[in-house]
Amino acid sequence: MAGDADPSTIRSLAVSSADVVNAFVYGRENPGTAVLRATPPFHGRMRARIHVYQVDDTRLTGAIHVHPADLLESEVVDEYPALEGVEDDLAAGDGEVDPERVREEHARALEEWQKRARERIVDDVVLEVDGAEVHVDVKTLG
Repeated sequence: MAGDADPSTIRSLAVSSADVVNAFVYGRENPGTAVLRATPPFHGRMRARIHVYQVDDTRLTGAIHVHPADLLESEVVDEYPALEGVEDDLAAGDGEVDPERVREEHARALEEWQKRARERIVDDVVLEVDGAEVHVDVKTLG
């Protein structure tokens, strides 16, 4: 089946739940942007893979970028354990904060959050295509 340059032909996106969660975490912890990316030629069923960039090249490549937060249930996005929150929680005890303990607690909280988040991928997402909204199903792999 031949592909199409028109992304509105997409009916469903297949994503790895690990890719979605890793892209979300990357965007929170690093200076670059991580998305799930589908590239032309487009088909009814497309695979979107993790993609990290500094400069958005979608106009040049014709790719579709889906932000990982759009692929996660909003509640799990809100539950993300930010480093500052972990530090504040530890400081609430006796006021002193050991940087190593903060790092360890953040890593533990982040690991627990990632496990929960991998189970909280949405069933559908809206893609912005030439100023129009295209609703597509989301299918998780693995």
